[in-house]
This record gives sequence, structure tokens and C-alpha cells, in this order.
Amino acid sequence: MIGRGVLAATILGSGMAFLDSTIANVATRKIGEQFNADFGALQWVLNGYTLPLASLILLGGALGDRLGRRRVYLIGVVWFAAASLLCAIAPNVEVLIAARALQGVGGALLTPGSLSIISATFVEDDRAAAVGAWSGLGGVSAAIGPFLGGWLVEDVSWRWAFAINVPLAVVVVVLGMRFIPESRAHEQRHLDLPGTVLVAAALAALTYGTTEAGSSGWHAVTITATATGILLLAAFVLVERGTREALVPPALFADRTFTGTNLMTFATYGAMGALFFVLVLHLQVSAGYGPLAAGIATLPATVMLLLLSARSGRLATRIGPRLQLTVGPLLAAGGLALLLRIDPAHRNYVTDVLPGIALFGLGMASLVAPLTATVMGSAPGDEVGIASGVNNAVARAAALLAVAVLPPLAGLHGDNYRVVDSMVHGFRIVTLCCIGLLVVAAGVVVLTVRPGPALTPPGELATTRRRSP
Repeated sequence: MIGRGVLAATILGSGMAFLDSTIANVATRKIGEQFNADFGALQWVLNGYTLPLASLILLGGALGDRLGRRRVYLIGVVWFAAASLLCAIAPNVEVLIAARALQGVGGALLTPGSLSIISATFVEDDRAAAVGAWSGLGGVSAAIGPFLGGWLVEDVSWRWAFAINVPLAVVVVVLGMRFIPESRAHEQRHLDLPGTVLVAAALAALTYGTTEAGSSGWHAVTITATATGILLLAAFVLVERGTREALVPPALFADRTFTGTNLMTFATYGAMGALFFVLVLHLQVSAGYGPLAAGIATLPATVMLLLLSARSGRLATRIGPRLQLTVGPLLAAGGLALLLRIDPAHRNYVTDVLPGIALFGLGMASLVAPLTATVMGSAPGDEVGIASGVNNAVARAAALLAVAVLPPLAGLHGDNYRVVDSMVHGFRIVTLCCIGLLVVAAGVVVLTVRPGPALTPPGELATTRRRSP
């Protein structure tokens, strides 16, 4: 009974974050209409959440190890719910963006805690099955997101798409207080606060500079902000090299496979983040879809991941990861090429949208499980959790920067996203850039991942993790 309670509390809590990311994409057009928001504001509605999440997720895991995983997890859940309520009642887009940033802080506290609680609570013989249940049911929440979010945005209000997190959080807190035992890491790492501040400031400066440049052009403020972000990233690398217990241990990147798979992660998840941001908006503006239909349109990709990821992982355990990590991004790129056909004249879902979404999902299903296992397998045994956390942060930072950079490069700015011709042109340019990123991802794998031995099954890796980021 305790085990089921722990699973319910962790799956519901992490599921809130999955639901929220889906709902935010679906709601952007309605938010823009109600607040008369320009494209830059819509970017910040998404990136306002992703920025603190990407910056603080490693610190959130470390705080759980030090202060108590249940305590930090439940604080994150309550924080996330309070910020969600503020999103729901926001009187203008500026308050909504600030509330989304607070949501990101809560997400950074609860996201790493869910899996680390499972790892600390279940005995070794049951841990892999528990992680599998957490992963599978978490995927179900991602599949539910387009239906629930689309229905709320279209038939109720986009505000309820955020307010729904409040009753979910109440259930998580009740279950967590009753069933989750408190736990801490036996060997607590030093909190790398200088590193955390530097990486957060660097990502904030880069995101602000590139996003504002898309709206107002390159001038003294945007150039200075972007240059400051680059300098802060360089300072972060120097500080991490001189820190005994760094937030991102530089020694991990001495392994060519670890470096290559993280570069591949950056390219792949950057492409996915930018693509889904503009695709859902494009379907509504250019193809005439409602929020529900636009949300559901991307569901086949999630279904592919749910149905095929486990099989893909088992295949990688037999043949090694290199082939799937190379072919997967190329299949995904082929799917995006098919999506280039979507415009006002070609918007039939079965012929113009479904084939591209399905092929993209097949490519992602081919690579996600082998990528996770390769990242974790390339790290020393006592740093597997840190390696997984670094890879998670890289994926989120990639989506953050891609959403900030690619749409403005494609000419999407101001109010022109409401004009069909501008949206069609912008979508095509963003999609071509994403195809390029996916081809680069495949090339990086060819250069860095050796045709190696079979992988340790991801479930077995999960049972050996000593800490979670």
C-alpha cells in the first residue's frame, strides 16, 4: 500500500509539469488574443517557465538530497500550485509571465524529486518496476495533456488550464504526507551556488537578448544582453573547472561519448522545442484548427514514444546505441520535411499532418531510450544521477534557446504571427532550421559515439543510481 501511495504521489506531481508544458503551447493563441500580446510576449509565456526550470533543476535535486527529498518535493508541489493559481488570475501578460517564472522555480524543485524519491523508497528488486510504472504512467499524462488542455482552452477558458493544477496539488500533498518517507543522501554534495547563479544569469541574458532582438532588432541593449550571456557562460565554465563539487562536473565531459550525446541532446531537443511551439500556433492561425484539434494533432508522436520506447531500449541493449542514435534524428527530420506542406491550401490532417507527426514520433522513439542509457552508461557509477541531471538540464536549455532564437530568425515578431502568410513563412523557416539541427545531431553521433557493445538496460541503470539530480 505504501509503495502504491508513493507511486501515486510522484506520478501525479510530475504529471502536473507534463500537463502544464502541453497546455501552455495550446493556450498561446488564446492568451495572445485576450491580452493583445505580441509574439515576443508569447515566447516569454513559454520561456518564462523554461528558464528557471533549466537553470535550477540541478540545484533542486541537490537541495532534496541535503534537506530531505519529501520536504523539497512537496514544497515544489505547493509552490507550483500557487504559481499556477497566479497564472489563472493574471490580469495582463506581464503578470502571467512573472507567474510562469515562479512556476518554473516550483518545477525545478519537484521534477528531480519524483524519481529520486522512488529510487530511495523502493528496494532494489522492486525499483526497476517502480521506475517503469512512473515512466509509463507519466507518459500517459503527456498523452492526456492535448485532450484536457485543448478542451479547457477551447470550451472553458485558458485560465482553467493553469488552475487545474491546484486540486491536483492538494491530492499530491495529502498522498505525500501520508505515504512518502523522508530520505536524504548519505554523502551530501556541496551546493554550488556560484555556478547556479552564473548559469541562470547567462541563460537569462541570452534569452532576453535574442528574444528582444527578434522584436526590436539588434541594437545596443540586445547586443549587450546577448554578449553578456556569452561571457557569463564562459565564466561559468571557468568557475566549474575550479570548484571541488561543481554543479556540472567538468570531468564528465572528458568522455567523448558523454560530450557527444549531450551535444546531440542539445540539437535534438532544441529542434523539438521550437518545432512544437510554432506548429501548434501555425495549425490554429494558418490551417484553421481550434485549440483542441491543434493539441490533439501532435498526439501521434506521444503515442509512438509510449508504444515503442521500451522496445527501442531493448534493441539498443543488443546492438549498441549508435545506429538508433544516428537513424532516429534523420527519421525525425524526414517527418518535419513532410510537415512543410501545411498551409491554408493543404491542411487535411490525415494526408498533410499525420504522416509527418507519425514519422517524427518514430524517430524520437528510436532515439530517446538509447540516448538516456548512453548518457548514464558513459558516466562513472557514482555520478550516474548527476550525468542524467546534466542531460536533462541540457535538453531544457536547448528548448529555451531554440524558442528564443529560431522564430525571430524566421521573421516571426510583433503581431505578424496573426497574419496567415507571415505565419506560413515563419513556420517553414523554423522547420527547415529544425531539420538542420536534427541532421547535425546525427552527424555528431557518427563522430563521437563508437560502434560499441550493447547497453545496460535502462531499468538496471535506474536501480544502481545513488542520487538523482
